[in-house]
Amino acid sequence: MARRRERAWSAFTCVGVLLTVSGCSVAGADPIGEGPDTLRIVLPEEPPTLEPCDASLTATGRVTRANITEALTERDPSTGRLEQALATKWTRTSPTSWTFTLREGVTFHDGSPFTAEAAAFSIKRATDSDIECNVDGYIFADTEVTAKAVDATTLEVSTRKPDPILPLRLSFVEIVPTSTDPGARVRKPIGTGPYRVDEWSQGRFLRLKRFSGYWGEAPDFAAAKYVWRAEGSVRAAMVTNNEADVAIGLAPEDGAGDRAVEYVTNEVSYLRIDATKAPLDDIRIRRAINYAIDREGLVTAVFAGRTSGQLVSKGVTGYNPRVRPWAYDPERARKLVAEARADGVPTDTAITIIGRNGIYPKAAEAMEVVQDGLLKAGLNVKIKMLDVNAWLEYLLRPFPRGTGPTLLQAQHGNQAGDAAFTMGQIYGSKGAQSSYGTRELDDSIAKAQLASGDERQKAFADAFAQQNDEVVRDAVMANMTGILALSPNVRYRPDSATNDEMRLADMRRAD
Repeated sequence: MARRRERAWSAFTCVGVLLTVSGCSVAGADPIGEGPDTLRIVLPEEPPTLEPCDASLTATGRVTRANITEALTERDPSTGRLEQALATKWTRTSPTSWTFTLREGVTFHDGSPFTAEAAAFSIKRATDSDIECNVDGYIFADTEVTAKAVDATTLEVSTRKPDPILPLRLSFVEIVPTSTDPGARVRKPIGTGPYRVDEWSQGRFLRLKRFSGYWGEAPDFAAAKYVWRAEGSVRAAMVTNNEADVAIGLAPEDGAGDRAVEYVTNEVSYLRIDATKAPLDDIRIRRAINYAIDREGLVTAVFAGRTSGQLVSKGVTGYNPRVRPWAYDPERARKLVAEARADGVPTDTAITIIGRNGIYPKAAEAMEVVQDGLLKAGLNVKIKMLDVNAWLEYLLRPFPRGTGPTLLQAQHGNQAGDAAFTMGQIYGSKGAQSSYGTRELDDSIAKAQLASGDERQKAFADAFAQQNDEVVRDAVMANMTGILALSPNVRYRPDSATNDEMRLADMRRAD
């Protein structure tokens, strides 16, 4: 199968904006300042970690996945097909076991050979260790995996229960050498990817260098340097002023001009409702929150996207076209809150929106719009905006103790293309990102995960409808549209996975 980096290039879709930027430098301290053989990228935020088993986190995965480290398989986001990566073949040998044939002649950045032993080690480290890898809760929440090297190029992987999409799950396990610490996170990962970590100056920049021993086609650029700037207008101006080649996470008004490239993402923005604490433990309040949010106003005036009623987008197995966005009905929201108050629900309890700076353009402004709607509905709501590291404490279990009821500003991107990577971790009672679940929904999720084909599609679609109608754990807002700025020096076609894994090898010289 063809690798993604070998696909034919196509024209970009560019969006014009009215704002313009002067030709003066806006980068501030520590400009990128590298030569023409270095790809210069400006991000909204610094990666919180480069740990490979946390590469399912957006801010980590966009740097790590397929750049520094690689997996056994990879999914083509444009077709949904599962393709070869470090594995060249996989066969289901029984309902609970698979055999993988591994690519020969691959070496890690430290010169050690890639073998089935390294693959087995990486799977165990990611799914069965004390370092609480995000990929474990996200991808393998309800899956027990055992991997064994048969010989240098043959790997057997078994599961306790039948798992029809195990090869897809393994596309999220980044392969590392057996010398990697199995009991602690690593700062500078060693992988098999086309780039290796050169220097990470905390708070300033991250530089990767091309790996001369890479098994595949060598990428165009000898190095890549990442910096981060919180303001979208600053990131856009760095590209228009030739201080950067790629800037992501932009809004239409950030001023990228004819350098702007618009693309559909797999990211869905939502509020996670802490339904374990009053007044959010009353389903009438959770429904009121959904009716009080003006989704059309948000996507028109605040961020780019289209309104959505579920956490996966069209094309993902399990997407339910019958689950529509909640109607904006402020009067109904007020009535539900008043009804709950009359029954003794403490609706005046302070609810905190835990926001994340830079999660998408105008993140704080979006939460202010939400807050205004909830206040008008009769709820007591305040906003607390956090940077990514502090925000992660609220995203992942175990959650901070001693906090009152919260609404977490979050975003979910299902780049894997199957609802199993959404339902278990986000809606399951014990999911890594779940604040609330029910036994009935857990049973529906478990049934769907064992199904295949049309039965799998229907089972997950029914589970999404059940969540929306009977549980109401979230307030889903929009399927996001992404905008990046691209310098005339680079050819790059973003796709729906770009926010989660921005592949440097897909970026080509324009000359």
